[in-house]
Amino acid sequence: MIIRSLYAVPEKKLDLQGAQGVSRRVPIGRQEQVPNFSFRVFTLEALGHTPYHAHESEHVNYIIRGKGALKDEHGNLHPVQEGDFCLIYPNEKHQFRNLSDSEAFVFICAVMKAYE
Repeated sequence: MIIRSLYAVPEKKLDLQGAQGVSRRVPIGRQEQVPNFSFRVFTLEALGHTPYHAHESEHVNYIIRGKGALKDEHGNLHPVQEGDFCLIYPNEKHQFRNLSDSEAFVFICAVMKAYE
């Protein structure tokens, strides 16, 4: 059993092509020898965004704080906010965007540990 506070995990700025103002914490992941899933928590600074990308694994997201948008594979923006769950299918192009110019946008991203 593992119990860990999110705030006990160091936050790391991500330097990914196509990303802006993104940091990540991994409170439960491969380092803990998880059997299947890793849980990552992303923070997007004001007007920040993840890369517009796709990958082979599905993932489930939960919005912890803020309001933003999820860009789909057709370029459409879908509003998301605190309390929303999002399912991204395998190979579905997507991007999370923080539309606020002053508040952070924070979400959990659960993925297969191989994708962590």
